[in-house]
Amino acid sequence: MPANTLLTAIRAHLDLHPTHTVVIEPIHSGASGRTLLRLRPDGHPTFIGLHYTNERADNAFFLPVAHFLKNSGFNVPAVIYDNQGRNLALVEDLGDQDLLSLKDAPFGEREPYYRSVFEQIDRLFYTKVPKDLELMPPFDEETYQWEQEYFIEHLVEGHLGLGGDALRESGELASLRKRLGATARHLVHRDLQSQNILLHDGKSWLIDFQGMRFGYQEYDLASFILDPYMNHSEDDVERLLDIWEDVSEERPIPALFRDCAAQRLMQALGAFGNILHNQGDDWYAPHIPTAARTLRRTIVDSELEDVLAPVLDKAGA
Repeated sequence: MPANTLLTAIRAHLDLHPTHTVVIEPIHSGASGRTLLRLRPDGHPTFIGLHYTNERADNAFFLPVAHFLKNSGFNVPAVIYDNQGRNLALVEDLGDQDLLSLKDAPFGEREPYYRSVFEQIDRLFYTKVPKDLELMPPFDEETYQWEQEYFIEHLVEGHLGLGGDALRESGELASLRKRLGATARHLVHRDLQSQNILLHDGKSWLIDFQGMRFGYQEYDLASFILDPYMNHSEDDVERLLDIWEDVSEERPIPALFRDCAAQRLMQALGAFGNILHNQGDDWYAPHIPTAARTLRRTIVDSELEDVLAPVLDKAGA
């Protein structure tokens, strides 16, 4: 059992007696193949215990990426103890408050945390990766095709009950993945959304970065700015782009931002359908029409508008 394994690990790390009280609290997580627990040893600070399986390839990259990001000055939880042979780690506990918890707060209250995230996205652009650090394979045309198939299988067919073959044969979707797959120059978090940003000590802290790879910086920007969970208004989207421009001294190229946003939102919709139907988590259901509406706004007057219109209509956009 992961709980017993982590309990043994924290007793060994802190040199605790076998009878020393350690309270274990489960932490809900949608991440496949991972168990997260909060460990409260009596008289000691709390820790987050992480145990992972090989069910997902990216799980094995969490610990080396965590060390790399920490050593490079990013706001990520410190790894206190790790045993990669047993697929477990004890990680600094930064609390439970994530960016999503501020969804309904005034923009001025959210703004410092947005800026903190953007500063770290910008730093990723300039961060050199050690030659011996292994990451997930970079984004390429095949990766984007996989994301599109994920969208078709789990959202279009599995959730909406529509036929997906026309989308599989779509020249417009093929063109999108070909354009995006032509290069992969920048480090990207890969899942930069509000639940993966903890708020601690007045700053934003990145978590769930095990899928980090090379790709387009705009993929992270689109993931963050057009996050269906936050459901930013069009005015807030413009404010966020203004903050990004202030941090990076440039604004994303509109066509590239649109392409990355369309791709990311399709991936997210596929994930929502998959988790809803295959893991039985109803929390994701209301986010499907939100993501569909965001995708529809994103692709207005583009070659994707007519292609995806029937899907978005049925998804509630």
